[in-house]
Amino acid sequence: MALNLDAVGKKLGPVTKDYNWKDVVLYALGVGAGFSDLEYCYEKNLKVIPSFSIAAIFDFLSHYASNSNINLAGILHGEQDLIFHQPIPVEGTFTTEGKITHMYDKGEKKGALVIGESDTFHSNGKKLFTSIITLFSRFDGGFGGDNAPKETFTFPDRTPDFEIEETPSQDQPLLYRLSGDVFALHVDTEFAKMAGFEKPIMHGLCTYGFSCRALVQCLVPGEPDKVRRLKCRFSRTLFPGDPIKIQIWKTDENTAVWKTINAKSGETVINNGIFEFGDIPKKEIRFDDQVAVITGAGGGLGRIYALELAKRGAKVVVNDLGGSRDGSGGGSATPAEKVVEEIKALGGEAVANYDSVSTPEGGENIVKAALESFGTVDILINNAGILRDKSFIKMEPENWLTVLDVHLNGAFNVSKPAFKVMREKGFGRIVMTTSAAGLYGNFGQTNYSSAKMGLVGLMNTLKLEGQKYNVKVNTVAPIAASRLTEDILPPELFDKMKPEFVSPLVLYLCSSECDANGNIYNAGMGFFNRAAVVTGPGTTIGDGDNPPAIEDIVDNFDTIASLTNGKVYFELNEQVGDAMNAFSAPEKTDTAPAEQKTASASAIFEAMPNAFNAEAAKDVDVIFQYHIAGSGGGDWNCTIKDATCKINSGIHEKPTCTLKMADTDFVDMINGVLPAMQAYTSGKLKIEGDIMKSQLIEKLFRLN
Repeated sequence: MALNLDAVGKKLGPVTKDYNWKDVVLYALGVGAGFSDLEYCYEKNLKVIPSFSIAAIFDFLSHYASNSNINLAGILHGEQDLIFHQPIPVEGTFTTEGKITHMYDKGEKKGALVIGESDTFHSNGKKLFTSIITLFSRFDGGFGGDNAPKETFTFPDRTPDFEIEETPSQDQPLLYRLSGDVFALHVDTEFAKMAGFEKPIMHGLCTYGFSCRALVQCLVPGEPDKVRRLKCRFSRTLFPGDPIKIQIWKTDENTAVWKTINAKSGETVINNGIFEFGDIPKKEIRFDDQVAVITGAGGGLGRIYALELAKRGAKVVVNDLGGSRDGSGGGSATPAEKVVEEIKALGGEAVANYDSVSTPEGGENIVKAALESFGTVDILINNAGILRDKSFIKMEPENWLTVLDVHLNGAFNVSKPAFKVMREKGFGRIVMTTSAAGLYGNFGQTNYSSAKMGLVGLMNTLKLEGQKYNVKVNTVAPIAASRLTEDILPPELFDKMKPEFVSPLVLYLCSSECDANGNIYNAGMGFFNRAAVVTGPGTTIGDGDNPPAIEDIVDNFDTIASLTNGKVYFELNEQVGDAMNAFSAPEKTDTAPAEQKTASASAIFEAMPNAFNAEAAKDVDVIFQYHIAGSGGGDWNCTIKDATCKINSGIHEKPTCTLKMADTDFVDMINGVLPAMQAYTSGKLKIEGDIMKSQLIEKLFRLN
């Protein structure tokens, strides 16, 4: 079959991979490590060989082959480029997304090249590495495409600075394949002969791992975290047991070129090697070509936000009505204009806006100023605020409503037109400004604290509506000196509370590098922490069919009120789902494995159409995405519509909800060994998206 040229540019993944120290050690043994470099093989002070990363995402690499429709009998790993952004932790979860970027035609009977690029993130939120892979398909050339651009590469005209000799075992592929690459070419003699080889060959990536060890040993001994890049071309095959020699030329303080040769035949098996090393460069957060709107930016926090964003390349709309602290008076253009002048003096771009956030028209005009001046909106910081403090009994309705109009309604008035622009462009960052008074309460500020807590509610829903458009919404509770607090706080404390201590967190929340969404952060005086609504585990009372008595509540009140082992919900559906399932008691799990009806995840999905209950699917329109981790796992999606069920392998672009589970747990759950509720509450089953729709699965299917 021909290559699928339509696969170019289409998103692949995400694919996740859980790993621990044993996987790291197994890989190290697979690429020749042992007692001579125990730091890679012993869990005490364990270090990760950087090339482990490519082996650990092998499940993702298979998507390039399956989506391109490449002829597996003629596939070879042509080139590999790894670019490291952070050191590889010894355990965690990798999440990888990517795409096929090019398909090149070398000509009929000369083969084709399939180029794939991916980014892998760790469960700690950091991007770890970028992989650029070239697959050479010997049997897929001649489709009429462009040939790959030519590259020139030269080695220094001198003897190598370093030369390391290694002898992979004749059984090396048997050990290396346990790290993920179980392709038959490396173990099955008949398959190897069918592919044109006399016997199974070494994994190119295994030799790559041997080479990586040698490069680290010579150039950054004992510091694999300093590897920044590892690139090469696989030029010839190597048979297990053949000795190799890694030749290395240092070209400058942080770069070397290298090759690996077959020491027996003298042939180069890995060529055009590039190795970059050194400390991780400090990454500067930039906002070049981005447009930021900041309300209440004529002084205090807003002014600092505006100046700092402008210093880092942003174009800024400085909004400030110029009114007094309590919002009275006709306003003034002076505060906003002064900040604009400061920005321009620094070489930045900014415009002033004097509209009030307290009206829908004002909000529209603020965003309109950004569009007319700079063409778009990328960032919105809802910072405008006033104070009208009174004890609750003395709080006049006017003071109540005026404060809500500026803080809560003001954020709505500006966010709505800004959110529309962000959603259409597929990117945006919005920061709300709450307060410790709203989160925890403060005497004499019922209006202010109510408005500030209302902003948290606004964020909680807007984070969901913006999620699929890459619009992230977070909230900061600053402790900072401003005109709102200058006569409230003691002078000695006021001096320590500079806005500059808050702005770094706010700017990060505004950046494209920040993936946080729907979180609240306290910030001030150099101290930062996250605040959240925590829900206790609670308890069930009665039988679930009849309301409990008040006395039952009294008897169980301490358990009801306990926050021990509490959790933070991302959305309403998660909490409601827990409440609905509270009476689903875990069933006994003494079913013997021999009694299980379905033995694998793939078999379960094959059986699902036959187990589909069409009667129960009337008026149901949902898409379930399953991500099953482990060696027996994969990605499947199930579309239920018009009382029909369609099962497909792969990842659906817009699932209703996504269910994530390990393969063994999934098989146990389907076979009744592991109750679904127990799987969910124990964390073995994770559900994303519309969790309520997942409740339909047990009605729609009967597999056990």
